[in-house]
Amino acid sequence: MNRTAAANDSAVAGQAGAPAAVAPPPSGRATIPAEVSEVDDRRDRLLASLTLIAGIGLIAALPFALKAGAEFFLPLVAALIIAIALVPVLEWLERRRLPAALASLICVLGFLAVANGVLAAIIVPAFQFFRLLPERIGQVQMNLRPVLDLYNSFEKYVDKAAMRLAAGSAKNMAEAAQSTALPPRSLIELVAMSAPTVLLHIFFGALIVFFFLSSWTRLRRQTITSRASFDGALATARVIQNVVDDTSSYLGTITVINLALGLVIAVALWIMGMPYPLMWGGIAALLNYVPYFGPIAAAGLLALGGLMVFSDLWVALVPAFIMIGAHLLEANVITPLIVGHRLTISPIMILISLSFWGWVWGTPGALLAVPILIILQTVIGAAGKPDIAGFLFEHGTLDHGRRGRGDKR
Repeated sequence: MNRTAAANDSAVAGQAGAPAAVAPPPSGRATIPAEVSEVDDRRDRLLASLTLIAGIGLIAALPFALKAGAEFFLPLVAALIIAIALVPVLEWLERRRLPAALASLICVLGFLAVANGVLAAIIVPAFQFFRLLPERIGQVQMNLRPVLDLYNSFEKYVDKAAMRLAAGSAKNMAEAAQSTALPPRSLIELVAMSAPTVLLHIFFGALIVFFFLSSWTRLRRQTITSRASFDGALATARVIQNVVDDTSSYLGTITVINLALGLVIAVALWIMGMPYPLMWGGIAALLNYVPYFGPIAAAGLLALGGLMVFSDLWVALVPAFIMIGAHLLEANVITPLIVGHRLTISPIMILISLSFWGWVWGTPGALLAVPILIILQTVIGAAGKPDIAGFLFEHGTLDHGRRGRGDKR
């Protein structure tokens, strides 16, 4: 080893003592690699530009495709979100040595039972209560008259609108009230009274949830083991676990909070003497799943219900004030205290998601907007945000501009 090092040192020394070799003159062949590299860069940027344009076109066409195919995509997305939220329950049952198929069946039947109970607590009394609207429209106008007197310029317009509402819907409401048909008392009766497409949607969604849960463990294992490297498998497993944890944690926590909110409102309305307090609490809990707009809609419905029941204006507005106060306490104190900063989402992104999915799928889309946003945010957070400028211009326009200004200096 010492001889080798000595030989190397002598060789280096010999080279240092020898006259320096003259570099060969530059020839045209030395510039060919640079020209080829420049051509390759231009080709790559052109392909990147075409790919970006095609991606923008697909993204622009996606909302219209989702809206046109709502009968397929809506139950599919809803079922997948429900299935992801039920994964922790499935894993808990599998840890108790239950087969995957049996655990999946228990999850599906349990969810349908809860949906049936919610329907029985909300839809049935709501159907009966709002059938009285044509009969109570006069009382509503009488309660609102002191407010309408303050706005004389709008009084005629409101009266005309109220008369049109009463004249247009009184006949249909009266026929519905006089009919012997009873309101649906369960999910089965609602399906039987609805169009066949509703039955198909429910059956399709239940099948998706069942098969997704029954094959969850196998699909997750195959997805992870199909990665070419250990780092890729680890990153895939982390993304899958984060999606399940964030989605199920959000839906589970918000469900508990909304149930508590609905119970508080129901008790307060029961103390006031408001009819069907459990129905109003269920409506408040259900609409509270829609951020910002849901509580406003619930307060409006409670104000309408109070005007139909109570003769004094201020007493009639107390249910709406209860809803507003309870929501402010929940949104500003309870939810931040329980959820914390782990699932903090930008309000701007929530509004954009609500507007987008509400436009695409209506009210069901608004209910699914936040869970979809959480899933997309989790996946993008793990995959990394795309650097479009760097994708097109190698270093990004801002960095390139700064480097150009530095070169000028």
